[in-house]
Amino acid sequence: MEDRRHKIEALLLPHLDAAYNLARWLTRSATEADDIVQDAMVRALKSFSGFRGNDAKPWLLTIVRNCFRTAVKRRAGAMTMSLDSMPDTDSAAMEAALAIAGSDPESIASNMAQRRRLDGLMATMPPDFREVLVLRELEELSYREIADITGVPMGTVMSRLARARALLKERWFAAEKASL
Repeated sequence: MEDRRHKIEALLLPHLDAAYNLARWLTRSATEADDIVQDAMVRALKSFSGFRGNDAKPWLLTIVRNCFRTAVKRRAGAMTMSLDSMPDTDSAAMEAALAIAGSDPESIASNMAQRRRLDGLMATMPPDFREVLVLRELEELSYREIADITGVPMGTVMSRLARARALLKERWFAAEKASL
């Protein structure tokens, strides 16, 4: 029993941040992300005996994705993603800005503004595009792993990713132009 617990901890706990990151981007809510990750970890623990392989990250992220979809179905579309409900800053964003900018207040403010713009643009993207961007660019998963997680062919993953990048780039420059 103790050996099983250590194996589960060794395989799943290193990916807890990735699970939360995906859930946060999918739900756009820290509270809902916490709930999704908790559900995912419970499901992962219950079905751990069926896990085969050494890399639990794609397996766990698939469970997170499925928990998110289950939660959305339960709410029957009541969950909406609104820029108004996004916090202006959060502790993770502040830490990231401080780490990148050092202690220069102007750099910190600029990085925070860019982070808010990126968060806002990502929130308006179609969920399928946002999902592949998060899995590829933030979680650095391979196309094959993303295909396994999302349950779509690898060509579809590549197509969605290319379209998502193009859309994000287009919207980024449009937002930048509008702010001038």
